[in-house]
Amino acid sequence: MNGQAAAGGVLRDESGRILKAFVGNIGEPSITRVELEGIVHGLRMARNEGYRRVVIQTDSQTVVELIEGAEERHPHFLAVQSALRLLDRDWQVRLVHVFHEGNYVADYLVSVGHRLPLGFHFREEPDPLLNY
Repeated sequence: MNGQAAAGGVLRDESGRILKAFVGNIGEPSITRVELEGIVHGLRMARNEGYRRVVIQTDSQTVVELIEGAEERHPHFLAVQSALRLLDRDWQVRLVHVFHEGNYVADYLVSVGHRLPLGFHFREEPDPLLNY
């Protein structure tokens, strides 16, 4: 690894089947910032796909708390604002904390993201290793 963090996420249907996956090599060493960027990217992707009921899961309690009440002087406030603008639209989004041990899909995607060029990349046909 090169001191940079990566993000990853999936869009699933109601039964849990993965519809799309994305990974991002953010080029940013701050894990909190990368988690925020991943959430923003996932929200944009869900919105663009037409989903109106979304559950965002993150293993970062820090990010959940930031989105629920970041102060303007926080170093990642602009990223938090991007998330809040997306959350404040005509759809239902629930942000929930999950334990790191239960978030292995994101961990796998992050390991892939470290090997990719900078930026976000997505797949219509998710990696079969993601389906469990």
